[in-house]
Amino acid sequence: MVGYLAYSLAGHDKSRLYFVIEENETWVWLADGKFRTLDNPKRKNKKHIQIIKDVDDTMVQSIIDKSVTNETIKRAIKLYCKDMMDKS
Repeated sequence: MVGYLAYSLAGHDKSRLYFVIEENETWVWLADGKFRTLDNPKRKNKKHIQIIKDVDDTMVQSIIDKSVTNETIKRAIKLYCKDMMDKS
């Protein structure tokens, strides 16, 4: 799941879009580059997110390689949202 976009399904951040930057058996750590940065990711239960598999493979690889920045996360989320608006 690392490197994929995810919607929050529960909590005060419901419907917010994040990138998964780390995971273990129960938890994922999420960042959006603005409110939740790479230095201070949001820990969330896997049950409370919806993974979006329609994401650029280069972004997935850059997160795995730890070469991603908060700015690239913000840009990728913005582009994804713009793309979704164009499709509808």
